[in-house]
Amino acid sequence: MKNLTNTFGALSDPIRLRILALIAHETELCVCELVEALELSQPKISRHCQSLNEANLIKSRRQAQWVLYSLATDIPDWTKRAMDSAIEGVKLDAQYVTDCDRLKSVDRPPVRCAPKEKEAC
Repeated sequence: MKNLTNTFGALSDPIRLRILALIAHETELCVCELVEALELSQPKISRHCQSLNEANLIKSRRQAQWVLYSLATDIPDWTKRAMDSAIEGVKLDAQYVTDCDRLKSVDRPPVRCAPKEKEAC
């Protein structure tokens, strides 16, 4: 039951949903990119990423001075379906388009797992 409440608790916050949607779109993002895209402070983004990490919805890796976040892949099917549905819902919100537009103009760190082309959201 704790896993269930952690997952839905993490998915209940609009900022965390926006973070998930951007990470899903880009495959991997660092905190500095999220700060610029969401126009929020670094401590606030880090706290939200920590919550998502604790709920096992994202994973992190350190590369030089950057901490890069990607969606967790080793999660139960029900969790993946819930997260995918939440991300699809965020994509219907006008704020998502604004976040994506800001992300396109961010100076990207030189480290990436599998960068995607900068494409329209």
